[in-house]
Amino acid sequence: MSPTEPAGQPLVIVLLGPTASGKTDLAIALAQALDLAVLNVDSRQLYRQMDVGTAKPTAAQRGQARHELLDLRDPDQPINLQEFRAIAEAQLKAELARKPLALLAGGSGLYLQALTQGLEPPAVPPQPQLRAQLAALGQPLCHQLLRQGDPTAAARIAPADAVRTQRALEVLYATGRTLSSQQGATPPPWRVLELGLNPADLTARIASRTRGLFAAGLVAETEALIERYGAELPLLNTIGYAEAKQQLAGELSETESIALCEQRTRQFAKRQRTWFRRRHAPIWLEERSTEGQLAQALQVVERGLG
Repeated sequence: MSPTEPAGQPLVIVLLGPTASGKTDLAIALAQALDLAVLNVDSRQLYRQMDVGTAKPTAAQRGQARHELLDLRDPDQPINLQEFRAIAEAQLKAELARKPLALLAGGSGLYLQALTQGLEPPAVPPQPQLRAQLAALGQPLCHQLLRQGDPTAAARIAPADAVRTQRALEVLYATGRTLSSQQGATPPPWRVLELGLNPADLTARIASRTRGLFAAGLVAETEALIERYGAELPLLNTIGYAEAKQQLAGELSETESIALCEQRTRQFAKRQRTWFRRRHAPIWLEERSTEGQLAQALQVVERGLG
């Protein structure tokens, strides 16, 4: 999406792309070059104690550039889209008050859409009792209920995504109307410049990333989360943690869990690519190296700043 008029508005750079595409390294390079913070738009990195499995920027990486919108809550305190938008917009406005330029980076489509296109989720407060009932039903049945009640939402929510499935059902049952029918949009008060990463070697990158997560202690992190929050924690049904949980339960060997995690990550990346093609129009950065991507990105940003 090219910067739109009026040119006097601040400019928000959005770095998007599927998982394992290299967003973190390029975001840090951009932040350093432009004296910006990296504002996270990854729905799982919002939670504390979930570092390895979410490929959250490491302490060393955070030392290279300021990162915001990380570690906002504990994993048993879900953040819905409306809450995230309020928190993120406040942070974004604070950054734009410092200078009329800001940087968002991530691959969570709805969260990006809320900040770049003004997507307005329905104002339905969390329903703890309903969420407990849905959790007791189990995610497969919950997603089946969502397919029956709101097929549009079900089509864009992964079958294993318990958090978003429960939220969509929560809105449906609380209002009698589907989530998809209640999401309006108001253009934000800033221009948006979208830059995209979609490397040709993404499959190899995903394989390397997956092996790296397990080597870095994903299973131990999952075990610690189970001990603290219980095995039914919805976030433990997401990619990486679900396979590690199965390994801990003796249902999969390490080799099998790595292979399954890699397969599910490839499927997720495919869904992300489809989302970005349909909902966004970024300028795709074709260079293979971070240095080349940075040079290309800075040229585009310079044109956007006029």
